[in-house]
Amino acid sequence: MVIELTALHWVYLAFIVAIIGFMLMRKDTTLVCIAGILGIGILATVSIDGSVSGIFNSFIYAIKELLGTILIISVIVALSRILIRTGINEIMIAPFTRFLKTPTLAFWGIGIIMFTVSLFFWPSPAVALIGAVLLPVAMRVGLPALGAAVAMNLFGHGIALSGDYIIQGAPGLTAGAAGIHVDEVMLASIPLVIVMGVVTTVTAFWMMRRDQRLGRWNDGLIASVDTSGSGENSNEAVDRELLSLVTRRWLAVIIPLLFALNVVAMFLLNLQGGDATALIGGTSILIMLAITMLAHRGKGLEKTTGYLIEGFVFGFRVFGPVIPIAAFFYLGDAGFFSLFGEKLPEASAGIVNDLGVALAAEVPLNGTIGAITLTVVGAITGLDGSGFSGISLAGSVAALFGHALGSGVATLTALGQVAAIWVGGGTIIPWALIPAAAICGVSPFELARRNLKPVLIGLAVTTLVAIFLI
Repeated sequence: MVIELTALHWVYLAFIVAIIGFMLMRKDTTLVCIAGILGIGILATVSIDGSVSGIFNSFIYAIKELLGTILIISVIVALSRILIRTGINEIMIAPFTRFLKTPTLAFWGIGIIMFTVSLFFWPSPAVALIGAVLLPVAMRVGLPALGAAVAMNLFGHGIALSGDYIIQGAPGLTAGAAGIHVDEVMLASIPLVIVMGVVTTVTAFWMMRRDQRLGRWNDGLIASVDTSGSGENSNEAVDRELLSLVTRRWLAVIIPLLFALNVVAMFLLNLQGGDATALIGGTSILIMLAITMLAHRGKGLEKTTGYLIEGFVFGFRVFGPVIPIAAFFYLGDAGFFSLFGEKLPEASAGIVNDLGVALAAEVPLNGTIGAITLTVVGAITGLDGSGFSGISLAGSVAALFGHALGSGVATLTALGQVAAIWVGGGTIIPWALIPAAAICGVSPFELARRNLKPVLIGLAVTTLVAIFLI
């Protein structure tokens, strides 16, 4: 079938190239995305008021699409604040410290615990939740603070966040931009996340031990280690008088049990996507309310609002830069029809799909070119230090190449997601490494340097695996 490409298609493609260029130069892309929305609006509506209104309406559309993700992250952060404040997090993690007997066990132990906690609490709150408890233990058995920071980054901001199988924020974004169901992206990402995680962590550990033996290890310490559990939020010091030790111990058992029951319910009731996220979010809210009322008693009502505000501030601070970018890339699929109606050719299946079909007719694409391109695009979108800001672009490009190839949309989407999150989510971009670096008292630049080679090697191997899966 021959697809007629109009000015709308070419303008959209030109702005994709411009956005990638700005990302390469480490420039903010918000203005470019808004200009792209305006340009597409002018062509679609041929009116000033329609195109200008399109900017605002595209933001509304993006917020509607992202709202579930923003809310779940905000709620999780609010819960993490009360857990840190009451010291419940210390008791929850304390049993695991008995297994950290050697530097090797400390590295892998911190990593596995960070991965597990990050699945439910997201990596940044997880760093604060576990860092203050596990870091002193790890350092006592000989694991340097920088080694602990590497483990936290790779397992939390890398493995856990790139898969994001519980909260499902990352696959929800990429799936939406690619025009496929979130389940398809999650299933396709499993082998890629496993390969990326194994290669990267094993390489990082081997390099650390090698450099220590050869005397080339630099601890990168810049400050005394923060043991308050608050990282950059020093006002969140633990107040053990809020709850008795017995109460904290009971809650430290009940909370993981409730989340474990959530996971069981997901499997038994086949809850996925938004339904699974809603279950986790509702459970988190109820836990936060119960702990806040127990801890603050007469001031519980006011404190509940305060913790929620902290969570929402964090959520919108993280996703604020994402909204204009997502607003633009949603126009490549269903967002265009919702905002501007049937302005594309009659046979059109969306701007991105049309470009993919046209590309297939002109360029002899194959899985190798598609996989390499998605890895590069994903990595580029992560250069701004926000793993989420550009994964909509990765999803759109994956849809374009997938339709051109006739298959592999889910695998390409998952590959772009993995690359974007590993680069920008907090593993090799210094300004994205601040949470882990701060709580470990190490230089974010030294931490980024230690992570760079393992992550690049992991991306190369993961791309190779994706080529065979397409």
